[in-house]
Amino acid sequence: MNRDDRIGPADIDLSVHPETARLDADGRLLVGGCAVADIVAEHGSPAYIVDEEALRRTVRRYVSAFRDRHPRSHVLFAAKSFPAASVIGITADEGCGTDAVAGGELRLALAAGADPARAVLNGNAKTDDDILVALRAGDGRGVRYIVIDNLDDVERIARLAAELDRDPVPVLLRVSPSLQAHTHEALATGHDASKFGIPSAQVEDAIRAIRAERLVDLRGLHAHVGSQLLDLDQFDAEAAALAEFERFGVYDLGGGLGVRYVPGDEAPTIEEYAERIVRAVHRHLGDDVELLVEPGRSMIARNVVTAYRVVTVKRGMRTHVAVDGGMGDNLEVALYGQPFAPAVIDRSGPAEIVDIVGKHCESGDYLARDVRVPRPEVGDLVVIPVTGAYCYTMSNNFNTNLRPPVLLARDGRTRVAVRRETFEDLVRREQIVSQEALLGVSA
Repeated sequence: MNRDDRIGPADIDLSVHPETARLDADGRLLVGGCAVADIVAEHGSPAYIVDEEALRRTVRRYVSAFRDRHPRSHVLFAAKSFPAASVIGITADEGCGTDAVAGGELRLALAAGADPARAVLNGNAKTDDDILVALRAGDGRGVRYIVIDNLDDVERIARLAAELDRDPVPVLLRVSPSLQAHTHEALATGHDASKFGIPSAQVEDAIRAIRAERLVDLRGLHAHVGSQLLDLDQFDAEAAALAEFERFGVYDLGGGLGVRYVPGDEAPTIEEYAERIVRAVHRHLGDDVELLVEPGRSMIARNVVTAYRVVTVKRGMRTHVAVDGGMGDNLEVALYGQPFAPAVIDRSGPAEIVDIVGKHCESGDYLARDVRVPRPEVGDLVVIPVTGAYCYTMSNNFNTNLRPPVLLARDGRTRVAVRRETFEDLVRREQIVSQEALLGVSA
């Protein structure tokens, strides 16, 4: 048989796996110094595996890249991309602040030891409870900024600040800078029809409305073009668009830097992104402003892999390799058509082109199509890299399947960050009533 007809561990492209991922002498895939096979043997599958050291390195690169170029920079981890307390805590340990889009995310961050003075509350539909979490954080000192997304936010913040007898609350105003992001439609947030922010034509009126409230202190502007952006020119255009409004001392340019999901992708480096952002801010907004950025996907995505077991192999017009997870733990494919690069790990065999599918009762439950792997067998291990962004966030109980655990791997040791869900967890929320009660018949 020709070498080209076989595939094995050496054919796995590790360039889209965590930075520290490698193969051991036996060809086994290691993440965080731990063999994935050993992790699954101990903790089961599916499982999200976070390479802790790789994540820490990424956070340090981000913080350094911005502070070296603009000392008044603050890098905030977008908690929505992976809202697990341990992950947020790791980013805080390495010098990151927190961007939360709901009170729950902020609560997780505070539980993880994040500094509220380096936290921002975002969100397009903030409730009283969301705002109260932000105002009460840090023994009542509050978070660094609350981002106003609509005029209802202004009324709520002013009212709640008065009830708490607070000093004026520092806020930023989120604007829609009339930019169409070069990304999936569902990931574009900077155009005037977006549900996020104030349309550009209404910004001046919004500024006046905020300044009319004594307990709301407008410090600057916020904008976010979109997510999975690979063209850095869009960030330059964002800064230029913000310069069209009244000048302020604080600017939050959101996040959105894209990443490589499959080996053929190209994406800017963190340093290239920081260089372009800072250069644009200096040119359009000033070199002495306070600058905030909110990376999520580009900080966490590559530093997580998801491990599965093969449950069935069905060969016909297509070869369907079904694993013990699917769209319950990875909605990115079904929602956005996001490609991934799965690998059958730790063994060699004749090459076969297959579709990796999930176990859920839905025809769209695909994880990847036309993947070249060693001829799969039941029980094989499948690893999908670059699953750190939004896969855990959007995990669900489709078909009453249980959500996977989050495992931290570092220096050859594994720790549980989020335990695997149990059926008892699901039943605990149920209020099971008798047939008589349903019919309104007294017992």
